[in-house]
Amino acid sequence: MNIVFMGTPDFSVPSLEILLNSKHKISAVITAPDKQRGRGRKVSYTPVKDFALKNNIPVLQPEKLRDENFISELKKINADLFVVVAFRILPPEVFTIPKYGSFNLHGSLLPKYRGAAPIQWAIMKGEKETGVTTFALAEKVDTGKIYIQEKINIEAEDDFGSLHDKMSILGAKVVLDTVNLIDEQNFNLIEQDNSLSTPAPKITKETAKIDCTNSSVNIHNQIRGLSPYPDTFFIYNDKVIKIYKSELTGDINLSPSAIMQTKKELFIGCGDNSLKILELQKEGSRRMKTEEFLRGFSF
Repeated sequence: MNIVFMGTPDFSVPSLEILLNSKHKISAVITAPDKQRGRGRKVSYTPVKDFALKNNIPVLQPEKLRDENFISELKKINADLFVVVAFRILPPEVFTIPKYGSFNLHGSLLPKYRGAAPIQWAIMKGEKETGVTTFALAEKVDTGKIYIQEKINIEAEDDFGSLHDKMSILGAKVVLDTVNLIDEQNFNLIEQDNSLSTPAPKITKETAKIDCTNSSVNIHNQIRGLSPYPDTFFIYNDKVIKIYKSELTGDINLSPSAIMQTKKELFIGCGDNSLKILELQKEGSRRMKTEEFLRGFSF
C-alpha cells in the first residue's frame, strides 16, 4: 500500500519505523513545523522528521491543515491510506483524501480516555490495564469505528515514561496489523459505545499541582502518571519542588501538607496517612534521590 504517515513525537517513531521496514511504501511524512527553542533560539524539529530525514522520506510540515497548497500536495501523492499516530486533529477534507481513508492509533482502550493525554490519565485514575486502539477517523475526535484493540497491564512500578515506551512498541505492531488488514480488506469495524466514554484532557499546571488533602493513593498515582514529565509539584517557601517518584506507606501518620524528614527519608502528609518521597527536584537544581537531596536541603 502507498501510505502517508502523520505524527510528531517519540511515541510515533516505532510505528513509522515498522511500516518503513514492511512491504508497504511510505511516500511522505507529515509532521509539525520546526520550532526555535532555548536561549540561542536554535531551530529544532520533531522526532518523526528526524527519523524521516535519516531514511530519505519526503517531509511536509504545514502550518495549517486546511491550507489549499498542502491539500493539493497530499492529493498529488495519491496515497491509499493515511496513518496517524500522535498528530493534530485532521479536518474531513484531509482524512477523506485516500482511497481507504485514514486511521489513528490512540493510547487507550477506546471509548475510555478520549482526549490528548490517555496514558497519563489511565495511571492517574489507578487503572490496572490499558491498551492501544486503531480506529477509522471520523469528524468527532476519537469516536470512529475500531479496527483493533490490544491490552497491556499497568504494573505497580510503571510511570508515564515506562508505560509510554511500552505502548509505543505495542502500538507499532497494531499499526502494521491494521494496515495489513486494510490492504487485504479483511476486517470488521466495531462501533464505539459512547455511553462508556471517559475524558483524558490535556495536562495543565493545575493537573500537575499536588493537593495534599487528596488520599495518598491518588497523589501517588498522580506522581506516577506525570513522571518524568510534565512532573507533579508543590510550593515550599515560594519555590517549586517537583516530585518524580513516591512510595505508599502506612507507617507514618501525618496531617495533610505536614513534612517529616530524617537524614535519608522524606514523608509528606496526605488526606489519609502519608507518602514517602523517593526522587525530587528543587527549583534551579537537578533531579535527585531523596537521600542526596536532603544532604543539601532541609524542610
